[in-house]
Amino acid sequence: MTIVGEGKFQYEVDRDWLRHKPAFWELGQCADVGVDSSDRIWLFSRSKHPVTCWTTDGYFIGSWGDLGPLEGEFRVPHGVFIDFEDHIWLTDHQTHQVTKHNENGDVLLALGTHGYATITVTTVGGNGDPFNNPTGIAMATDGRVFVSDGYGNRRVHRFSEKGELEHSWGEAGRGPGQFSILHKVGVDKNNNVYICDRENNRIQIFDENGIYLREWNDVVGPGDIFFNDDVAYVVEQGGGNGISIWTLDGDLITRWRGNAEASQAAHGGALDSDGNLYIAEIGEPGRGQCVTKFSLI
Repeated sequence: MTIVGEGKFQYEVDRDWLRHKPAFWELGQCADVGVDSSDRIWLFSRSKHPVTCWTTDGYFIGSWGDLGPLEGEFRVPHGVFIDFEDHIWLTDHQTHQVTKHNENGDVLLALGTHGYATITVTTVGGNGDPFNNPTGIAMATDGRVFVSDGYGNRRVHRFSEKGELEHSWGEAGRGPGQFSILHKVGVDKNNNVYICDRENNRIQIFDENGIYLREWNDVVGPGDIFFNDDVAYVVEQGGGNGISIWTLDGDLITRWRGNAEASQAAHGGALDSDGNLYIAEIGEPGRGQCVTKFSLI
């Protein structure tokens, strides 16, 4: 048994949590995971079954979606976000789209044009309209949607609840409001926007209008961030890979990094109503292509 964390944030590690998957399935690279209000676990993976739903005990519920290099609904799954009404938002950085689905997989809203990447930097000084390799989604308390865009662009886009583009900010660089790769985005209970500026080894924090507030620098390759009230959970892809847990004031609560028994290729994460963590991994076959469950002790 592997135990990580400390104090109120100690967890028992289960790297074989999805032991009840259907026969003959391969999960492939597990890009991200989300949890709905019924504690159903939604996995977005780079496999023949890109969107799957599971119980907290690792039993399969159902799946939908089609993966294909050209005509598939998805090409390279990257981010998932479950909103307040249990809609499933998905980001695929090679379809260059963000899509909103119901639990049956029906598309309720599509942002971006399937398969079309916008120009990152234009001849008239533009920094990139949506989208060029988008990576993640998060939502404010009023339903506005924030998208990290991402691998091609160096931008954050804010959309209305109906999908209308309201505001964008960001450019390439290392200064405040500049980014290397925006790997994921998170929004806390105060509607502050957190950008995992992965290659700059920092998390930049903005208000909902893109005004720079502060940054966290004690992270290595931050890949994802998600919240539970006053607590932030960060997936760190550098430094041997692992998780760090923070207060919203930026005080480190606990961290585990470089422990192969706990994490090998963490890429995205989510939290259930009991405080258990689910971390999606994108490693090589037989090594880190899984979802690891961290059960709160």
